[in-house]
Amino acid sequence: MNNYETVFILTPVLSEDQMKDTVKRFTDLLKEGGAEIINEEMWGLKKLAYPIQHKSTGFYNLVEFKADTQLIRTLETEFRREEAVLRFLTTTLDKHALIYNERRRNGAFKKKKVKEETVKS
Repeated sequence: MNNYETVFILTPVLSEDQMKDTVKRFTDLLKEGGAEIINEEMWGLKKLAYPIQHKSTGFYNLVEFKADTQLIRTLETEFRREEAVLRFLTTTLDKHALIYNERRRNGAFKKKKVKEETVKS
């Protein structure tokens, strides 16, 4: 089993519930295919870099998982069939990406808040 990460963008026309149902359908497809879901993030409604199908925003979602290669073909076929998906990208993660993702999930890259000290004169 290889480690994968897929990011997909859903059309902004969907309601919040429809968006969540669509994401759940894809994660259920992965689970039924024997994949182990490591991380799932909904990044929310974001502006697109360029218009896609006359839309300037979309719901961004990320799923990190372990699966067989055959399941990736099935997942990408379902992405292509679903009209709500504007774009998707699935990548294979190497050992460096796995370390980076684990550190990112644990909050290693969050900005530290700087405490301002008042200077008494």
